[in-house]
Amino acid sequence: MIEIIPNLHPALVHFPIAFTSAAVAFIAIGTAFKNWSYAAQCQMTGRWMLWGAALFAFVAAAFGWFAFNSVAHDEVSHAAMILHRNWALGALTALLALAAWDVWRGRSGRMPSPGFLVLLVAAWLLVMSTAWHGAELVYRHGLGVMNLPDAHAGQDMVPHEAGGHEHDHAH
Repeated sequence: MIEIIPNLHPALVHFPIAFTSAAVAFIAIGTAFKNWSYAAQCQMTGRWMLWGAALFAFVAAAFGWFAFNSVAHDEVSHAAMILHRNWALGALTALLALAAWDVWRGRSGRMPSPGFLVLLVAAWLLVMSTAWHGAELVYRHGLGVMNLPDAHAGQDMVPHEAGGHEHDHAH
């Protein structure tokens, strides 16, 4: 596997994305329906998701630093890497700060407030922007992939609508 994925960053980045999204969803449900019998459980689940998001964001950032210093790239993709790194550092800082604040507030038995939810949504937007820029590194600049298909190499790369290859997509 190490030959295919020389860095674990691409595998780890999905955890903070998913956990932050789940944290927003659960805390929003618990906040919006605070009289519902499961509201406190939703908020607690959201808090756990936030803590997991912060932890995995830290781990993903560490592996991202290794990727930043080991992936072959040109000047254009380097600028895109800097942009992604800057968004990632902002998202990481926001998640760590919110998780620390939540742990501190939670010690007094207080659940997240609507204001906390607004800040969490802002952190989620930072995470999503980071993810967008990371996806651009792979899908626009081709970073971290072993090789790209040569679009000019042959008929196989011509879209089907333009008279390209034929095959059954059911397999």
